[in-house]
Amino acid sequence: MDPLQTSIEYLKGIGPNRANLLREELGIRTYQDLLHFFPNRYIDRSAFHSINSLPKTNAEVQIKGQILNLKIVPQKRGKRLVATFSDGQSSMEMVWFRGHKWMQEQLKLNTAYVAFGRLSWYGSKASMPHPELTLETDYEATKIGALHPVYPSTEKLVNKGVSQRIMKQMMTNLFGLISNQFQENLPDYMLKELQLISRKDAIINAHFPKDLQALNQAQRRLKFEELFYIQLQLIQKNRLQKQKIKGYVFPVVGELFSNYFNNYLPFQLTGAQQRVVKEIRFDMGTGKQMNRLLQGDVGSGKTMVALLSMLIAIDNTFQACLMAPTEILAVQHYQSIKEALGGIEVKVGLLTGSVKGAERKTLFEELANGNIHILIGTHALIEDKVVFKNLGLAIIDEQHRFGVAQRAKLWRKNDLPPHVLVMTATPIPRTLAMSVYGDLDISVIDELPPGRKDIKTVLRSDANRLDVFRFMQDEIAKGRQVYIVYPLIQESEKMDYKDLMDGYESIARSFPLPDYQISIVHGQMKAVDKEYEMQRFVEGKTQIMVATTVIEVGVNVPNASVMIIESAERFGLSQLHQLRGRVGRGADQSYCILMSGKKRSQEAQTRLQTMVQTNDGFEIAEVDLRLRGPGDLMGTQQSGVLQLKIADILKDQDILKTARFFAQKLVEADPEMKEEKHIRIRQTYAKIMTHKNIWNYIS
Repeated sequence: MDPLQTSIEYLKGIGPNRANLLREELGIRTYQDLLHFFPNRYIDRSAFHSINSLPKTNAEVQIKGQILNLKIVPQKRGKRLVATFSDGQSSMEMVWFRGHKWMQEQLKLNTAYVAFGRLSWYGSKASMPHPELTLETDYEATKIGALHPVYPSTEKLVNKGVSQRIMKQMMTNLFGLISNQFQENLPDYMLKELQLISRKDAIINAHFPKDLQALNQAQRRLKFEELFYIQLQLIQKNRLQKQKIKGYVFPVVGELFSNYFNNYLPFQLTGAQQRVVKEIRFDMGTGKQMNRLLQGDVGSGKTMVALLSMLIAIDNTFQACLMAPTEILAVQHYQSIKEALGGIEVKVGLLTGSVKGAERKTLFEELANGNIHILIGTHALIEDKVVFKNLGLAIIDEQHRFGVAQRAKLWRKNDLPPHVLVMTATPIPRTLAMSVYGDLDISVIDELPPGRKDIKTVLRSDANRLDVFRFMQDEIAKGRQVYIVYPLIQESEKMDYKDLMDGYESIARSFPLPDYQISIVHGQMKAVDKEYEMQRFVEGKTQIMVATTVIEVGVNVPNASVMIIESAERFGLSQLHQLRGRVGRGADQSYCILMSGKKRSQEAQTRLQTMVQTNDGFEIAEVDLRLRGPGDLMGTQQSGVLQLKIADILKDQDILKTARFFAQKLVEADPEMKEEKHIRIRQTYAKIMTHKNIWNYIS
């Protein structure tokens, strides 16, 4: 058996109880898990303080001195152990709230110690709770070193006595056992070209750094290794998908597409749209199943790209479907595609939860016999009763709202899986796309249609409300329409509802009937009532739409030129950007007004300032990634791949790009990794695929 797969309880000083704790709290089960449990920071322990010159903060400090006396002090709950520690000039207290009996037995009076810990201040008096005490003779003998690792921990571990000192002791014991177990897993040419240190030196210096330079080299090497093997997995997955998963061949760009493109296209395509249509057309002609992610900002023309792709499928005697996350969005896609098709002979069906009875039955029949060419709908599309005659292209809009299992159901509608185009209006930063969607081919529509004006965004407070109302009146007088959006946070639905109704009443007073008509839409309304209010606004019968975020994706009203977002500090950055994208859809200048209270966090301030400064969705996504981190941005379904041990997707973007470049080069040159120089990678990759864990393979 591989020694690194030994259960952690057999390591000296751990035992079954501590092993259970490490498993529950940190996921450490084996020697290997412990080896790859890296410090999250390092402390310089080369400097010593005197008690008189301690910083008046909660800093971590190191002091040389002796314990003059020890006493047990009763307190409300239990007792505490207090030691008087002197450096020869002054003294301070050291305190233990747990394990005081054991500590009292261990500590020696009038003996030279090195004390290390975090300061606590009570007025002008310093104390150090639960210090790490090392006999000065041991300190000198072990040469603790300038850079001292600090490992991630939890409150439960600390309470159960698994201190930093114990963690370091475990590491020391582990390295004593496995010093010969480090096998190199990168080829010599890569190490040389990238000037990377050996795997053995990297792991030793990550835990016990000789100096800062050695630590930096160790981290760079281990980060590259982690990201390289993640990218290799994603690129190989993409390659194998193309090899193994056959797709329908769409050999022709037929009459339907050509006729539409030449005679019915409502506007000229942007260069970016043309490029993306070519990429999709090429994919669908190869006989391999297409898996492509289409990114494009709000209003960049993704729906037109989707329609042209569907026409290619129909020209090749196949059906196409478009799945949207909400009924409102599905209806909007249905209406806009019907309208865009004009006089072209293509039958489009709509399937949502609202389609019932005979209408639903007829739809199913027409779909099964091939009369319906394009089916648009919600996740109702994946129900077993929905049978296509021959589904050739499945388009999924805002795919992060659908689970993997839901998407897989679409695949099983035919003998061969349909080509898949995934669309998102939430721009994904390049580094994140490389790591989460690295197995998909990515297309980006990075220009807006000509004539689109940037939306002017401003930040206003309650003090400016009357000015904002006057501005609304001016815009409405020009024949424009206005959105006013209130935040919706599920946990406080009652409070949100009250905010919305209070706001509605104040707006109704300032914009009275019969001069003004107001629509209101919120989560507690029935779907049919929401639809009615939305429709009134779409048809221009109401000038103001007061709503919660139900309009985040959905309604397309080119005449709406003003978006007012109340309590804007309560919204996330991508949500603000999506909401702003509801206006600016016509030729008129549009405006987004962010209403916010004076009290807001630094992060909220950054979000609002970013909105004011830029309309670029990709720039906004980069800021959002910095603020929220990759896990939050992708949601739990997608973030699993990002549970990195040492690399950081944000800080290590350059290493990530280098890792992807080398992984791509390798797969292009030697996809089976059969060459002699790639034997280490082949062996390591085989272990990764067995354990499905980047760090779970080294032996």
